[in-house]
Amino acid sequence: MMPGNRSRWTILLCAWLGMAVPGVAQQAATPTDSRPFSERIWFGGGVGLSFGTVTAIQVDPLIGYKIDPKGKLSAGIGGSYWYFRDSRFIPAYDFTAYGYRTFTRYRFIEQAYAHAEFLHMNVEANRFGAFSEVKPRIWVPHLLVGGGYVQPLGGRGSLYLQVLFDVLQDPNSIYFNQGPILSGGVGIGF
Repeated sequence: MMPGNRSRWTILLCAWLGMAVPGVAQQAATPTDSRPFSERIWFGGGVGLSFGTVTAIQVDPLIGYKIDPKGKLSAGIGGSYWYFRDSRFIPAYDFTAYGYRTFTRYRFIEQAYAHAEFLHMNVEANRFGAFSEVKPRIWVPHLLVGGGYVQPLGGRGSLYLQVLFDVLQDPNSIYFNQGPILSGGVGIGF
């Protein structure tokens, strides 16, 4: 090897080691999550049913993933379907909405959590207009924030109650001009 080439190789070797050693050190410092995948996933949601002169059906399934090894931080997705029919009017008032949600929860203590969620619902625009009007469907954003309480039921099951607020207050929101949104449901693994 020529003397000039030796110094180039030495510089390249030092540069390569300078980049590789911190990467190895970071990998060694990062703990691996030993929980099986089935313990990181949780399922939940809620169902609301009311039948009679006023019929209301609501289905809100959720699936979450526990991000940190202690299970305090989780994120997930879910769907939402609402049907409402009020037969006290002629013609009867019908309303349907459907959509999806992404959310995150942080359990700051074992039985309480903070919750933030983006809910995107497809609703009938001008649903409070005359019953004979054509009502086009539109997508309406909701940003729900709040917190909740979890009561373990045994095994991996739990019951939860939460209070959320729609901070966007879109005029077409299903929660427009409402106070706190109270909801609850059952979770498996949460």
